[in-house]
Amino acid sequence: MKNMNVKPADGKLGVLCVGLGAVATTFITGVLMVRKGLAKPVGSMTQYDKIRVGRGAEKKYLHYGDIVPMAQLSDIVFGAWDVYPANAYESAINCEVLKEKDINPVKDELEKIVPMKAAFDHNYAKRLDGNNVKDCATRWEMVEQLRQDIRNFKEANGCSRIVVLWAASTEIYVPVCEEVHGTLAALEQAMKNDDREHVAPSMCYAYAALAEGAPFIMGAPNTTVDIPAMWEMAEKTQMPIAGKDFKTGQTLVKSGFAPIIGTRCLGLSGWFSTNILGNRDGLVLDEPANFHTKEVSKLSTLESILVPENQPDLYTDYYHKVRINYYPPRNDNKEGWDNIDIFGWMGYPMQIKINFLCRDSILAAPLCLDLVLLSDLAARAGRYGIQRFLSFFLKSPMHDYTENEIPVNHLFQQYVMLKNAIREMGGYEADEEID
Repeated sequence: MKNMNVKPADGKLGVLCVGLGAVATTFITGVLMVRKGLAKPVGSMTQYDKIRVGRGAEKKYLHYGDIVPMAQLSDIVFGAWDVYPANAYESAINCEVLKEKDINPVKDELEKIVPMKAAFDHNYAKRLDGNNVKDCATRWEMVEQLRQDIRNFKEANGCSRIVVLWAASTEIYVPVCEEVHGTLAALEQAMKNDDREHVAPSMCYAYAALAEGAPFIMGAPNTTVDIPAMWEMAEKTQMPIAGKDFKTGQTLVKSGFAPIIGTRCLGLSGWFSTNILGNRDGLVLDEPANFHTKEVSKLSTLESILVPENQPDLYTDYYHKVRINYYPPRNDNKEGWDNIDIFGWMGYPMQIKINFLCRDSILAAPLCLDLVLLSDLAARAGRYGIQRFLSFFLKSPMHDYTENEIPVNHLFQQYVMLKNAIREMGGYEADEEID
């Protein structure tokens, strides 16, 4: 490591998951199994990827942990909130993502992870009916109870740092309201006034995390930290925020494949994406108001990669449609179909078909690990506010839309941003350009 101004990763890192369903239990079980040497963290950039640092004779390729001080998996302590009272072992078994033989070796550790009562509003996820929920008179009381939970967990487990990760379901769509979401003072007043229309439970988790000096990661497409009030809170507390929505299956394909079309200067007539999914997330998304939140997130990817203003002959008026269908027999084994209508020389049409049979939580788990470790790193490096370098892991990258900022959705440009950030934090030159 060169001249670096990053605090060491001393002590235990508490990881508090909002939601103890398929994604969280797959993530937690995997980390515990890796710690025992019984599994490999495949798909995790922080555990496998190497970045070039230096040029010429000084060029070398290093793992992230050899460039910057990363928290060790052995130092992680897990906790969670969930609307259902099942412990992590029971939940992992019930979710049926992992085989029992891959859960049982860490059964004792999983059973000790008992979810705290969730800050929950049934109107934001009507398909969920768990009773392990807090009794809060106002949104502000919800925040205060969550803050106490964080403090209690940190003290009980001897953690020096905490990261809060949203791995729960998609809430109904909350449009940005300038009057409420425009300033921190207005948001705080809305919480005290118990404005349940404009203040989602996820906002209470984010506010509580930041107030307690913990980075917050939004793994769903909820309107949570992508509002000016929360940016102000992140600046006030000097904490990182990241979001939104884990980039797992179809959007990963889209953000990686669309650049092929754009780079090759082929035209696009339409891109139709549809999915079937049967886990708890699929159940929640079967509610139209919740699906709309996801739809906005998934639609945003393509429009910033294939931009009509840049190539009017190629990308004007293409049709883009996204659908998600709840199909219980598939459980966590999501299947995505993409039909892409393109045109080439002299306008002649062609088609591309992509069928991705993926496992939603298997793809999300390494993202959770990377986002947690990199958010913790960012906090120790003094980086706060929107962490654009984490866009690589997220479907709908946060950006300052009040300044007309265009988010970077191009997967390979996002990868450059990620590598440059690691280089900078490690005291090396950020020597790749995004163009």
